[in-house]
Amino acid sequence: MTTAPLDDGARCPCLSGETYGACCGPLHRGIAEAPTAERLMRSRYSAFAIGDADYLLRTWHPSTRPAALELDDGMRWYRLDILSRTGGGLGEREGTVEFTARYKTPGGPAGEQHELSRFLRTDGRWFYVDAV
Repeated sequence: MTTAPLDDGARCPCLSGETYGACCGPLHRGIAEAPTAERLMRSRYSAFAIGDADYLLRTWHPSTRPAALELDDGMRWYRLDILSRTGGGLGEREGTVEFTARYKTPGGPAGEQHELSRFLRTDGRWFYVDAV
């Protein structure tokens, strides 16, 4: 799947209240790193929303990263709710983020993904590990 263009002035898909250019855009372009596990999780959600599989693979921990990732062109991710977080702060090495992400598919019912994601910081960078 190719990345859908998103204007830097558009509302960020992660619903942080910021524009894409001030929030997830710099992370997706590789000019900034997520400072916390929650910011990485939000940027990964945004990557799903715009179809940026390369970013998802780059931010997946090498111990659990798949060789390839194919995103469903028909899914439209439209809402992210952060339910809880543990750890994952600036001076920490591990963290979890619990969230619900909502999506729609053409001609199908709306759905949601509820997940408790684990993150690790390695060499100053946060990575998604897996869901528990």
